[in-house]
Amino acid sequence: PVAVGAFCIFDKSFMTKVRRFTLPLRDSKQLSKQQREKWFEQIESWQNEGVCAFSVCMINAQEIDRKGISHSIKKALLTTLQDLEIENTDMIFLDGSLHAPSSFENQKTIIKGDETISVISLASIVAKVTRDRHMAKIAKRYPKYGFEQHVGYGTEAHYLAIKKHGVTPIHRMSFLSDLKTKGVKK
Repeated sequence: PVAVGAFCIFDKSFMTKVRRFTLPLRDSKQLSKQQREKWFEQIESWQNEGVCAFSVCMINAQEIDRKGISHSIKKALLTTLQDLEIENTDMIFLDGSLHAPSSFENQKTIIKGDETISVISLASIVAKVTRDRHMAKIAKRYPKYGFEQHVGYGTEAHYLAIKKHGVTPIHRMSFLSDLKTKGVKK
């Protein structure tokens, strides 16, 4: 699945809490799994205190194949904003090439924002941890694929597992069409 995370701050003192946390805050891909998990636990604690909130939406492979990755990401983004009850006048920071619907008046897209903007980094962490945990559950259903290790990314081990065991219902067929060059058959 594709996962999109949104993060909302309710308390002005929140960033002081983030700076005081023992781990550095950066893009989720630049943190180890253990660091991401510690951040996630702390974020959940802060959410329970009521100083922040987050939402993660995942779109499954079938919908991605039917509607496309771009549509799926936009749908997931809108779902997270609605889950957090973000107002059209609230400031929204978006990573990469993301754009919220035009009804959201105050939005700013920042290339590599997950490396420089704290709320984007936090959203990146909650999305990655949520998706990785989901893939660990999927690994129990499909133990021959190593999802608990590569979490569905296009690693050599993943390609070899597909080649050996075939595709599963959780694989994106649109992704697999790119694998023909690697000798993987659908």
